[in-house]
Amino acid sequence: MAEKHQQFESVIIRSLRLFRDRYFSNKDGKEDFMKTAAEQDNEEKESGFLESLPVGVQFQIMTFLSPSDICRLGATSQYWRAMVRDSLLWRYFLLRDMPGWSSIDHVSMPNLDMLDAPLISEDESLDDREEGDEKEREIKFDYMSEYLKGCPSCRQKWLPSRPTYAVMTSFLQYIVRPSEPRYAMFGPGMEQLDVSLVTRLVHAHDMLPLATTPSRQQINAIGSGISFMFKNQNKFNILTLYSTNRAERERARVEQQSIRSKLFTVEGTNDSGYPVYSPTPHVQLVSQVVDGFIYVANAESDRAVDWKAEISQIRVLLNCAADPTSRPLLVLSCVSREQSETINTTKHRTPCVYVAKRLNLPQLSNPWMVQDTVVESLSGFLDGISWLLRSSGVKLHDSSP
Repeated sequence: MAEKHQQFESVIIRSLRLFRDRYFSNKDGKEDFMKTAAEQDNEEKESGFLESLPVGVQFQIMTFLSPSDICRLGATSQYWRAMVRDSLLWRYFLLRDMPGWSSIDHVSMPNLDMLDAPLISEDESLDDREEGDEKEREIKFDYMSEYLKGCPSCRQKWLPSRPTYAVMTSFLQYIVRPSEPRYAMFGPGMEQLDVSLVTRLVHAHDMLPLATTPSRQQINAIGSGISFMFKNQNKFNILTLYSTNRAERERARVEQQSIRSKLFTVEGTNDSGYPVYSPTPHVQLVSQVVDGFIYVANAESDRAVDWKAEISQIRVLLNCAADPTSRPLLVLSCVSREQSETINTTKHRTPCVYVAKRLNLPQLSNPWMVQDTVVESLSGFLDGISWLLRSSGVKLHDSSP
């Protein structure tokens, strides 16, 4: 991995050097050792000290800058405007930073297929490549736009304004919004993690006060609805859908065994090898009356995942909705606890961007979001609920983070 990383850096530096030599070479043709000290000093004053540094040093400087700082650097001169738009540079930033992004949605999701494009073919070396091939590859994918669109720290600055029909739809949703939107919550993260998300939500009174006292009654594997207050202003209800009863879930979790879900019946498989599910009648009824869905994904990457089954279960519930394409889907990409560098553990988080890709979320017509969440601290949960409420037409005050 380290060797590939170093090779990638060398490709970027070579690309930047070729570009500078072609378009920003010395006009007088003199080599540096032939110039007098006065000439070199005048050049540094005209072009700037940073522009006179070796390309490798310039690249290392850019790796320490934030995306906004890099864009500001590009506004300082024609030289830097050209250099910071190098496509390979932003591909490097994508590969480096994307695993650390805490959320992604249907608008900001980058095109991950472009990252599979090879830097060089297997039968070529860096020295054998032509400059024309380099230029053709750079303009094929706009990695800079993909990065700025997806990076949480700058996506709001770079996203295009909503079209008129989207603004009107949002306005109509606000006019007819329910007084208490209801969401169906389901998924393996509710049952497989060491810390129960539902239990943490019920006891997190300081963060998410209960609007009503939850009932312990459980009917046909459907948990009771629980009403919460978001920021002490907006009331919403979560209806938990468990795959089976508590005793069976706990036994399966301890023994690390799979259990047969009582939410669906298996009808077979389709031509693509995906299982075909049919929701039970009571689950179908719930899907028709809720205003959106919360899918709790297990993002601890030390387990085997049947992604095809999860994809099929998400799609079948969305298709049961009264208006299948308008219901928002919030995916909570959950781990039990914060990762600690001092503790040797094999439980690492699957990045939210890859959770979205493995669940085939970009193929959905519904608005969706994947939000990293830590169950023990509920870190990220309120951010996801804020998005879900807004996507359901609930108007939140600007003071809400």
